[in-house]
Amino acid sequence: MRLIRFGISIPENLSKKFDQFIRNKKYSNRSEAIRDLIRNALVQEEVEQNAEVVAVVSLLYDHHKRELSERLLDLQHSKAHMVLTSTHIHLDHDNCIEVIIMRGESQEIKPLADALVASKGVKHGTLEMSSTGKYLD
Repeated sequence: MRLIRFGISIPENLSKKFDQFIRNKKYSNRSEAIRDLIRNALVQEEVEQNAEVVAVVSLLYDHHKRELSERLLDLQHSKAHMVLTSTHIHLDHDNCIEVIIMRGESQEIKPLADALVASKGVKHGTLEMSSTGKYLD
């Protein structure tokens, strides 16, 4: 991969805040931080343009809720072509976490994730979408 160099001009105060951000995130230099910020913007653009993405849905729930596990499974089976895998972990006597990894168009994944998170008995849920990496070189 060929690297190119370019200069940017930013206000001093913003530069100081960026340098603090770099230290907090443990970046070795500004270039690494800027590359990641650019990649994050490009991934967000892919998500917004309904590109193929990979997604992780995390669900924290009470496994004693009637029929919740079956509902979560039924939702996943309804879109089995997108669900790559899921992992169910028992946190304690009452609480479980399920992590579901999916791949597909972002506008098809989001409604499924929303339905999973909104299922009665789910205490907390999140959706993270990322690029498949095809266009991030």
